[in-house]
Amino acid sequence: MDLEIKGKKAIMAGGSAGMGRATAERLAEAGVDLVITARREERLVAAAKEISEKYGTSVTPVVADSSKEEGRQALFAACPDPDILAITIKPPAPNGDFLKLKPENWRDSIETALIGPIEIMQNYIPVMKDKGWGSIVNIATFSAKNPMLWRLMSGPARSALINYTASVSREVAQHGVVINNILPGMFQTEGASEILNDYADAFGLEPDPDLVRAHFFENNKLPAGFIAEAADMAPMAALLCSPLSRFIVGQNIVIDGGQHYSLFSEVGDPVGRSHTGQSTISLHVGQRLGLQKFEKQPA
Repeated sequence: MDLEIKGKKAIMAGGSAGMGRATAERLAEAGVDLVITARREERLVAAAKEISEKYGTSVTPVVADSSKEEGRQALFAACPDPDILAITIKPPAPNGDFLKLKPENWRDSIETALIGPIEIMQNYIPVMKDKGWGSIVNIATFSAKNPMLWRLMSGPARSALINYTASVSREVAQHGVVINNILPGMFQTEGASEILNDYADAFGLEPDPDLVRAHFFENNKLPAGFIAEAADMAPMAALLCSPLSRFIVGQNIVIDGGQHYSLFSEVGDPVGRSHTGQSTISLHVGQRLGLQKFEKQPA
C-alpha cells in the first residue's frame, strides 16, 4: 500500500532498536528522508547505515538523549522542519515497592516520558501548522491506560502524555496536523527482554527464555497466543504517519494481542486477570520484586 509520504521528512526519535527501529524501517520503505536519534552512537550509526542501504533512502543519525535539553536541541538543529515526527522511549525498569519511591525517581520518569516528548512536539507543531500538514505519533505503553502497580515509573507519566496529546490534537487538527498515540503491550524488544528478566528474578526462575515465556503465558494469558515482534506494531505506526490516517485524531491505539480489558471484557474472564482488572503478571511481579531495582540506584 502506498502511504503517500515519499519524499517527506521524518524523525524517528529512539530509532536505533526495537519499535523505533521497526518503525524507521517502515518509513524508509515508504520513501521518506529519515532522521533517527538515540543515545548510543555505535548502534545508532550502524542502524542508519543498514536502513539506508536496505531501502535506498537518506537516513541521518543524530546522537541525542531526548530527555535532556541538549539532546533536544541537537535534534532541532539537525532537522528543523520535519513533516512527520514519531517518538518512542525505552521503558524503565519495574519499580518495586511503591511506598519506597523517591522524588528523584518521579522526576526522572516525568522528564523522560512526559517533558521530553512534549518539548519535541511543541517545537515542531508550529512548523507543521505553517506547512498545513504534519503527523505526530507517540509510541507509549499500554500501562498508560491499564494501571499496574509495578509499572509506576512508566504508566503515570505516559498517562499524562496521552492526556496532553488528546487535548492538543483537537486544537491542531484544523491546521492539518494529526497527533495520535500507540500503546503497545508486551513485545519482544530489548526493553521487554529486560522486563522478562525481572519477571524471572521475581519468580525465582532460571534465566531460560523458553522457561520464562512458558511461565509468563501460564500466569498472564495472551489471546493472540504469542509475544509479538516490533515489526508487528510498525505498520500501524507508519499508517498513522501518513495522510491516509488524516481522520484519526487524538486516539490511543492499543496493540497488545488482546491482553487487557476492553469494554466487553468480563470480570474473571480467561485472559489472566484478577477481580481487580489487573493482569496476573502485574499483581505477582509487583508483590515480589520489592526494592531490587531501586536499591541499586543512587539516592
